[in-house]
Amino acid sequence: MVTVRSPHADSRLPKVLDEAARLFHSRGFEGTSVREIARAVGMLPGSLYCHFETKEALLVAVYVKGVRQITDAVRAAVDRESEPWDRLEAACVAHLEAILHDDDYAQVVVRVRPADVPAANESLIELRNHYEALFTGLIKDLPLSRSTDRRALRLMLMGAMNWAQTWYRPGGRFNPRSIARKFIALLRLGQEVPA
Repeated sequence: MVTVRSPHADSRLPKVLDEAARLFHSRGFEGTSVREIARAVGMLPGSLYCHFETKEALLVAVYVKGVRQITDAVRAAVDRESEPWDRLEAACVAHLEAILHDDDYAQVVVRVRPADVPAANESLIELRNHYEALFTGLIKDLPLSRSTDRRALRLMLMGAMNWAQTWYRPGGRFNPRSIARKFIALLRLGQEVPA
C-alpha cells in the first residue's frame, strides 16, 4: 500500500495536484514523469519529492481528490431523493455527470486502473471500494426478488456507467441524465418484486 505523506503547507500544492491530474489524464500514468509535473508547476523534481515520496503517492493523492469530488456529488444527489429507485437513479446521474464532464481528476479515477500501477494497487482499490460502497447500500435498499444477485447487479451497473466514457459524445443523442434513466429502466425491467 502506498503511504501518502502529509504534504507540507505550500501554496503550489493544489497546482501540483491539478497538473498531475491533467498529465495523468492526457498522457497516462506511465507516460507522465515526475520531471514533467514539476516543470509544469515551476518546481525542481527534488522539491516535488518533499511532498510526495513517489509518483505513485502523487497518483493516490490525485485519486483521493477525484474520488472525493465524485462521492460528494453522488451523496448530494441521493440526499434529495427518498424512494430507492429514485435514489439509485440520482446516484447514477451524478456519477455519469462527474465522469463524462471533462474533469481531469474524474478521468484519472476512471481511466487509471489499479492493476496498471502495482505499487499503488491496494490504495487505489481501497479508494474505489469505499466509493462503490455507496452503490452497495443503494442497491441493498431496492425492492428486488430474493434471487437477485445484488453484487452482480452493482458490478454490472458500475461497469456500464464507467464504460460510457468510451462512447459518450457531448452534444450527442444522450446526455448523462438520459443515460442514467435508460440504465435504471433496464435494471427495473423484470427486477422489481410484483405487487
